[in-house]
Amino acid sequence: MARFGFNPAVALIAALGYGIGFPTPAAAKLTRLEITSQQSYGTFKPGEFVWWQGRITGELQPTEKIPDLDKAAKNARGMVEYSAKISLIFPKNPKDGNGTLLVDIPNRGRVYAQALYNSPRDEPFESGTNDVGTGFLQDHGFATAEVQWEMGQGADLPTFIDSSEQKHFIEGVGFAIVRDAADFLKNATADTAGTANPLHGAIKHALASGKSQSGRYLKTFLYNGFNMAEGRRVFDGMHVFVSGAGMLPIMQSSTGPQSSATGAPDFANPEFPGVHNGVLTIGEIIKHVKDRGEKPPLMLMLSSTTDFYSLRASLGRTGGDGGTSDLPIPPNVRMYDIAGASHAVLPKAKCDLPPATLDWSPVSRATLLHLDDWVAKGTEPPPSRLMPLEPAGNNPMVLRAPSNLPKAVIQIPKRDADGNALGGVRLPDMQAPLGANAQQNPPLSFTCMLAGAYVAFPRTQADADAKHDTHRPVLERYKTRNDYVNLIRGAARDLEHDGFLLPEDAAVIIQSAAASPLWRTPAP
Repeated sequence: MARFGFNPAVALIAALGYGIGFPTPAAAKLTRLEITSQQSYGTFKPGEFVWWQGRITGELQPTEKIPDLDKAAKNARGMVEYSAKISLIFPKNPKDGNGTLLVDIPNRGRVYAQALYNSPRDEPFESGTNDVGTGFLQDHGFATAEVQWEMGQGADLPTFIDSSEQKHFIEGVGFAIVRDAADFLKNATADTAGTANPLHGAIKHALASGKSQSGRYLKTFLYNGFNMAEGRRVFDGMHVFVSGAGMLPIMQSSTGPQSSATGAPDFANPEFPGVHNGVLTIGEIIKHVKDRGEKPPLMLMLSSTTDFYSLRASLGRTGGDGGTSDLPIPPNVRMYDIAGASHAVLPKAKCDLPPATLDWSPVSRATLLHLDDWVAKGTEPPPSRLMPLEPAGNNPMVLRAPSNLPKAVIQIPKRDADGNALGGVRLPDMQAPLGANAQQNPPLSFTCMLAGAYVAFPRTQADADAKHDTHRPVLERYKTRNDYVNLIRGAARDLEHDGFLLPEDAAVIIQSAAASPLWRTPAP
């Protein structure tokens, strides 16, 4: 495994905070919880849920290991203050919940929990929604918190003025905000002003969830020591989605107005700094955590097929030193590749090919319950399940390695003759496919490279001939609707048995297959 100290970009890493050293125990606290809005969220299996919105205010010791924090203005107690928006959805009687707090890390200010876990099959949620959807989180009793952390996205960060009168925003405080809020909701009775913690006595465990940018947030949060507060572990488990091999470059101060967390490498700017300049594998992160004497959280990490084409996800498995074999996965981590999944389901994306459509929220739901059981009961989740990879070579549809990793070998999933990825966690739609899922989608804009493409197979041989399509037609693959539905049903039951599909999601998938219009006789 590559060691951080030998990375050629070590100077940049130090500037971004990835090598900042061993943080001192946090002397920080939430000083105020102000709720500005309360409403009912609906009634679910445990009872009524409420939705509270407001702000939190906290303060930090200026000696905490956050770059430039000592330069910020101090309050009367000699502390540095911050504030941020917070949103809570929890049982009206908090003790009716399951005892788990799920802290969802917003992505560029957009909340994600409902899109990840409550998204319906036929109209997938995009980030930013607070719609109820399937109600999965609430039916299972989770209390959820959305804590804004990013500059310009609902978090008021400390600042300082340099010698040239330029204002700088101390972005690393974004990690402390989430740490302090989660620790407060998990452990505190009240804030220092006496406002009660609405979840006091109801929370036994805390999980964190983050997708893409906010998945990189969680890995960097953990690496830099923010999962400890006054000697306590903050998050017992982390659910990390489609984070590729990247980290988040906010352990620095900037002049704004844009957050340092907003950008990422893409085909137009493959050298974007800070994301692939430091640690790449979860093994490196966990080793760093253990070397500090901390107990790392239990982690489930999910990757999509398009992540390997557009986010260098293979480096999260092999490192960047030229190897092509997977490095050992720490025992507290499971990694699951979702075959045929796109980084995000974006049906309105303007790309050359139709955007990918595979609904992989069922795997999000099943694996969240596994993570909760692993934390609460010690019940181990399914073993890691990965897609086999092969070197991308000079494939122009694959994001190349950055110049700071000259030995890195970018790899992509192996595919079958239809163009579908092999191995990994295979939803029924992949076991009995009606098209090629998660193809790369020109023109390789930031949106299209993440959306991927779905290329439907021709329905009949006549359709194939008319379009010069060499794919085997649907009605030759599956002679009757029953043939198709039975294959979907068998795949669903197998995946349910393996722990990646819940019975209620299997029923929805089978029903959708049974209602497919492909076997209807076209109108004359």
